Amino acid sequence: MEKQIDYVKIERAEKIRERVLKTVTYAALSFWALVVLFPFYWMVLTSVKSYGSYNAEHIPRLFTLSPTLQNYVDAFTTVSLARYFTNTVIFTVVTTGVMLVVTVLAAYAFARLEFRGKNLLFTLFLSLMMIPNELVIITNYVTITDFDLRNSFAGLILPSVTSVFYIYLLKENFEQVPDQLYYAAKVDGTSDLKYLWKVMIPICRPTIITITILKAIECWNSYVWPRLITDDEAYFLVSNGIQEIRENGFGRENIPAMMAAVVVISVPLIVLFLIFRRMIMAGVSRGGTKG
Repeated sequence: MEKQIDYVKIERAEKIRERVLKTVTYAALSFWALVVLFPFYWMVLTSVKSYGSYNAEHIPRLFTLSPTLQNYVDAFTTVSLARYFTNTVIFTVVTTGVMLVVTVLAAYAFARLEFRGKNLLFTLFLSLMMIPNELVIITNYVTITDFDLRNSFAGLILPSVTSVFYIYLLKENFEQVPDQLYYAAKVDGTSDLKYLWKVMIPICRPTIITITILKAIECWNSYVWPRLITDDEAYFLVSNGIQEIRENGFGRENIPAMMAAVVVISVPLIVLFLIFRRMIMAGVSRGGTKG
C-alpha cells in the first residue's frame, strides 16, 4: 500500500515538473517571439503615423489613435518605388529561373551520371565555397565591365545564376532516390532528361521548392552587387532604391514615409515565407539526411 502511495506521489511530482518545464519553455519562447517581432510591429506602426504626429512624440508611443495611409500613397507617387519594385521582380524571377535550371542539371549530373574525373571535379567545385565573396565580387565586376554589361539586367543577373551550395544540397537529395528506379527506367528506354523530369524532380520537389524560395529571398535582399554594378536609377532594385529614396526622395527626416516604403518591400518576402515555411523546413531536412 505504501509503495503504491509513493508511486502515485512520484508520478504526480513528475507531472508537475513537466508542466513547470513546459510553462517556462513556452514563456521563454513567447518572450523571444516578442523580441523578434517587435521591430516589424514598430515598422508597421510608424508607417501609419503622419509626419506631424510622429515628430510631435517626445516619447515614442506603442499605438496611434489616428492612423493614415498617406505614407503608402507617397511611396508610389513621390518616389520611383513602383519602378524599383518592378525591377526587383524581373531580377528575382529571371535569376531564380535560370539558377534553378543550372542547379537541377548540375546536381543530376553529379548524382546520377558517370564520367571520368567526376569526384575530382566535384571536389574542386566544392572548393569554390572557400573563396571569399569579396574576391568573387571583384572578379565578377571586372568581367561584367569588360563585356560592357554595367547598368543592364544581364549584368545584374549573370553572376547570380549558379550556387555551389544549392547544387550540393540538391545532389545529396538526388542521391537518396533508389538506384533501382534509374536502372528500371533505362531498361524501358527512358532518356536521362525524361527520367529527371518524370521521376527525380517530383520526388525531390520539397528540396527544389526550398532552393527556389531561398534564392528568391536572396535576390530580393541583394544589395552589394546591384549597388556596385548599377548607377542608373532605371535599374535600381528595392534594396539600393531605399537608399536613393532616403537621400533624394522623402528626405532623412520623414521616417514614417520611409517605413511605409520598407513595409511595401518586406511584405512579399513575409507572405512567401508564411506560405511555404513547411516546405522550406522539409526540404532542408531532406537535403541534409542520408539514407
